[in-house]
Amino acid sequence: MSVVRCRGLSARLGDREVLHDVALDLRARTIAIVGDNGSGKSTFARLAAGLVRRASGDLEVLGLDPEKDAAALRRRVALVLSNPDAQIVMPTVVEDVALSLRPLRLSRQERARRVAASLERFGLDALADRPAHDLSGGQKQLLALCGAFVRAPDLVVADEPTAFLDARNARTVADHLLADTGHVLVVVTHDLALARRCEEAVLFAEGRVAASGTADEVVDAYERALAC
Repeated sequence: MSVVRCRGLSARLGDREVLHDVALDLRARTIAIVGDNGSGKSTFARLAAGLVRRASGDLEVLGLDPEKDAAALRRRVALVLSNPDAQIVMPTVVEDVALSLRPLRLSRQERARRVAASLERFGLDALADRPAHDLSGGQKQLLALCGAFVRAPDLVVADEPTAFLDARNARTVADHLLADTGHVLVVVTHDLALARRCEEAVLFAEGRVAASGTADEVVDAYERALAC
């Protein structure tokens, strides 16, 4: 099944058209979205996550229409942003992870089990009772991932998840995102090494698809364009 399939897809931000006539059929488990600032890549990711409404065209994400099937899509998609402070809302680490499970209406025991397992997976179990906003930048991004993955989403949309991290933390976050835990990943990134680790990639330029295919092919095309 397609992860994202679209035809004639356009999107506007205010009075500006930021995506023009996009046609894609993305089926890989890990998909990188690359391109210059303002190329439309983040808007495409937010369309896939159901956060932005399209202006025209057809769009399916996991076989669902993000507008007609908005509630069903929200249950299956998790979003990770570049700035974890935009996602951390509860006072402590454990409370913030548990908040992500509230819509699932689990028993107290099941909720506690899932939270504990996720904290351990992301190496945050020893920090469970720490104030969330006292964590380091790398720890905060791991907390954002923990809150996303604790729900066992089918699709994770990550918009520049390593943008503000040092090399070590960026590698750790990338490893978690790319690990095969039953989810599909769409990651917007300027980190071309991360993009190459994906199976498939799309290059956006001026709101249009400039290239799509295997990650190596698309990153090579982007690097050639940057050299011109």
